[in-house]
Parts: sequence; structure tokens; C-alpha cells
Amino acid sequence: MGYDNIGMLEELESMHIEENYGIELSEIPAWKSERGGKVLVNVDSFGAVGDGVSVDTQAFQKAWDTACSTPKSVLLVPQGQRYLVNATKFKGPCADNLIIQIDGTIVAPDEPKDWDPTLPRNWLHFSKLDGVLFQGNGVIDGSGSKWWASSCKKNKSNPCRAAPTALTIDSSSAINVKGITIQNSQQMHFVISKSNSVRVNGVKVSAPGDSPNTDGIHITSSTDVVLQDCKIGTGDDCISIVNASSNIKMKRIYCGPGHGISIGSLGKDNSTGIVTKVVLDTAVLRNTTNGIRIKTWQGGSGYVRGVRFQNVRIEDVANPIIIDQFYCDSPTTCKSQTSAVNISEIIYRNISGTTKSAKAIQFDCSDTVPCSNIVLSNINLEKEDGTEETYCHSAQGFGYGIVHPSADCLNSNDKSAEVAGSIIQDILHTEL
Repeated sequence: MGYDNIGMLEELESMHIEENYGIELSEIPAWKSERGGKVLVNVDSFGAVGDGVSVDTQAFQKAWDTACSTPKSVLLVPQGQRYLVNATKFKGPCADNLIIQIDGTIVAPDEPKDWDPTLPRNWLHFSKLDGVLFQGNGVIDGSGSKWWASSCKKNKSNPCRAAPTALTIDSSSAINVKGITIQNSQQMHFVISKSNSVRVNGVKVSAPGDSPNTDGIHITSSTDVVLQDCKIGTGDDCISIVNASSNIKMKRIYCGPGHGISIGSLGKDNSTGIVTKVVLDTAVLRNTTNGIRIKTWQGGSGYVRGVRFQNVRIEDVANPIIIDQFYCDSPTTCKSQTSAVNISEIIYRNISGTTKSAKAIQFDCSDTVPCSNIVLSNINLEKEDGTEETYCHSAQGFGYGIVHPSADCLNSNDKSAEVAGSIIQDILHTEL
């Protein structure tokens, strides 16, 4: 395995991402009046009705224009109200120290046929912001049930088409999101795109387990993102991390129902996918179809490198640990191809619980681009009938300490494993 250069492990163990950025996150206040030098911009003052029937889109747009152009403003969506808002783009840049305070409920129109055809993928879309705080005890509700019913995944006679994302933060930096609930999205719930230095704290995401393509938090083309203390239950990945993303940290995450916590999918339609430096520390996954997963399409290129999954509790999960380089989510058959996304330097540590399937650990890697430098340490996954096993195809690495089921199927070098194992033991309790 060439573990003479063992620096990879040490670098992964020492990886640290600052959790707080810029704005001090204190208890969420209930804004009712101006205070502390803040200028209160209440959507009601711009004609919002908040009865869940009247369309309040124009009032929200006017309130946004005022708040965005006013330093130290608080855009307030008051509690106890239900605001019906159509697809809208909220564009920056804005004046300094903007707070978006969502205490009430923002609800989407429930009829797909009435959706703005110029915004087929967006509902509430925020872009070009810097140093903005989103917070509150309110709800963003995508009213997605009719969208799900018309999905080709629900009924194969339906055409496959894109649906809106409930909340998007795009091309922004130094963003904090705290406490908000996002539920029943038309498709993805919360997308972080082309952004850097984003902190998401205490956000809840909720949709039925059979709702199609309703990823909880989706990170794409973004760097330096921290998700912590989030509770996510959806019909797709609780968290998905895709191309051009790095320095992603997830801490104290609850996932279920859903498809697990995933890197990918990557490499679809022969594209290039690159994801590096990802840490998941402390999570519970309950009754999900997958646990911690890396998924890539045949024919892609690029790499996934430098990933650490640790301190994860698995409860009744079908595929607790899985790398799938033959991922195919297409109505047509996917063909095996020679090129693939390269997967290497992946550490799994302190992962325990129960598996629903016999293949508790699966490393199903490309024949021509094998997975390499996979490290397993202190793993204990059990199936009720005792038939748990590890499956390896074209995967290279080693296990250290307790690894159950055994990962002997990984093609390892005993001496390299012994050297690397001693390093892992030395840094076993390293803080993030």
C-alpha cells in the first residue's frame, strides 16, 4: 500500500475547521421592535397579509429591497402568521449586518402547474450575500405533496423533471443559519451552492420517508462549511456533498428517515467530480436505507480524498458503510465503463450499531480505478441473525483494532497496516 508515506493519516487526524464565523450566535431573540441600533423591517409593513391564502410575494420583495439596502437591518417574518410566497430571488450584495429573522411560516403554492416557469428549480433563492445571519424559530414549508405525486419515481408513467429547492444560498460568504425548520420541500430542502464560510446550526429538516429527491442539506461547489446539531428526516440523503466541495465538517447530526449521509453522487454523464477534506464527527442514523456512503457513476473522473467518518451510531440501517462506484439512478440501464472517480484516504472510526442487511460493510469499487487507503478502526456492526459480513471489490486498505465484521477482504500489506495502526493509536483521541 505504500504506507512509508503515512502523512495522509496524520493530516486527516489534525484537520480542523473553525466552527463559528463572524457573527456571535446567541439565543434567538423574538424581534418585535427596533433595538440595539437595528432597523426593523417587518414584511407586514409592506402589505403582507400572512393568512396563508393571500399572495405576499410582492410585500416580501419590497421588504427585501429596503432591508438589503439599509445597514444593520432585521428583515422580520413575524411569528403566528402564514405567508404564501411564490418563487422569488433575493439578490445582494446588501448593506452590512443584515439579519433575516424567520419566526412565522413561509409557505409555497401547492400546485406545480401554477409554478413560475422561469424559476423551475428555485423557490426562495438568496444570492451574493456576505456576513448575513438567517435565524428564527419559524418554518419554511414547500407544500411538496403534489410535486411528489407527479414524480417519475412515484409513478414511472410520469415524465422525469426537476422541481424547486425550498431554500438556496448561492454565491455567498460568511453566512450563518440558525434554528430554522425547513419541511416538505418540492425537491431538495436546503442547497448551499458556490459559497464559502457557511455555518448551519440547529436546523431541522422534515419530509416523509417516501418523498422523492427531497435531500435535506445539499452542498455543491462550496468550501469551509460546518453543519452542527441538525436533525434531518427526508426521502433522500439527509446530507449530500457533491462536486467542487472541500473543508466540510458535520458534527452532532441526527439522520432518519432518509438515504443516509452521502458524498456524491459524482461523475454522472462522464463528468469530473472532486470532493476533499470531509469530516463527520458524532452522528446517529436510524432506519435509513444507507448509513455513511460514497457514491459515483461509471465513466466519471476526478477524486474523493481525505474523508473521516467517526463516532457514528447506526440503528437498523440497511447499508451502514458503503462505497458504491456503480451507482445508477437512471430510468435507462447504466453500462460499465473504464474510467471512474478515484476514491482514497478514507477513515472509518468508532462506528457501531445494527444492520438490516448481511452486507454491513460494502466497498464496491471500480475494476480499473480501485479504492485505496481505506482505514477501518473500532467498527462493530451486527445483524440480528448474526449473518453480517464485509464485501470488497477492487478495494485496498486495512482494519485496525476491533473490526466486526472482519475486513480481511481488503487487500492490505500487513507491515504497512501495523505501522499505520500504531499512528492511529497515538492520535486516537485527537480533537477536531
